[in-house]
Amino acid sequence: MINFFSDYLVSSLRLSVPLAFAALGGMFSERSGVLNIALEGMLLIGAFTSAATTFYTGNVWIGIIAAIVVGGLTGLLHAFLSVTLQVNQLVSGLAINLVASGLTSFLSRLVFGGANAQSIVGLNPISVPLLAEIPVIGTLLFRQDVLVYLLFVLVFISTYILFHTSYGLTLRAVGEYPSAADTSGISVQRIRYLAVVTSGCLTGLGGAYLSLVQVKYFAEGMSAGKGFIAIAALIFGRWHPVGTALACLLFGATEALQLRIQALGANLPYQFLIMLPYAIALFALMGRKNKSTPPAALGMPYLKRS
Repeated sequence: MINFFSDYLVSSLRLSVPLAFAALGGMFSERSGVLNIALEGMLLIGAFTSAATTFYTGNVWIGIIAAIVVGGLTGLLHAFLSVTLQVNQLVSGLAINLVASGLTSFLSRLVFGGANAQSIVGLNPISVPLLAEIPVIGTLLFRQDVLVYLLFVLVFISTYILFHTSYGLTLRAVGEYPSAADTSGISVQRIRYLAVVTSGCLTGLGGAYLSLVQVKYFAEGMSAGKGFIAIAALIFGRWHPVGTALACLLFGATEALQLRIQALGANLPYQFLIMLPYAIALFALMGRKNKSTPPAALGMPYLKRS
């Protein structure tokens, strides 16, 4: 029973990691006032880039760096469209998602020769001496891969940056009152560009985790709506790094639960089990109605006053 509970917790954590990377990325973007619906596409691009680069080079670290770079470039594209050209941010994000879906499907057939489920080199867990031997907690927290440890660090660093640094204050000011920030000499455009590029880099890391840790191959459409669940987690966590990470853990636990139910051979249509995480995300958003207040300028383009 203890082993079953421990395995369930580990599975929940691992399923929540790509969600958390994407949600943290979305938090930086949306705190600056730029709506980022493109998290789904960024996850998919990060997953493909890391898988393809690792496949060709045989080096997982080069694959991770490539995912960060390409994710950042995708964020740069979203920033250019929504900040500079002032395209509707929802339309820009959806366009990136559609392009990412089609482009990665096409390129995966070229790279992997149609066998897009071909196994690649992945990241292995790192055990912390002594601590990894602690029952349940040891396996959960101290026998993970480097990206999980990095995520733990990023949650606390993000909290510190957002609420205890001048940059965090500036970021929040741009997302709440861009005109006031502009009047005080802050470049709204520069802050928003930086935030959206950061969003792309973090989400690219989430995509790398999908392909290099969870499954160790790339499959078409493997993000499977995780970017949208990350947005739900971001809202449920009230745009706070810790709250968002905990919301991702909840959704990860829900996905792990439906996998366990399927494995036990429950006499239920598998379609209902597959939709369970998305249903929980929907109910979570309904429960947070009127309790989660987004940044006041979220989704609103800003025109610098002359």
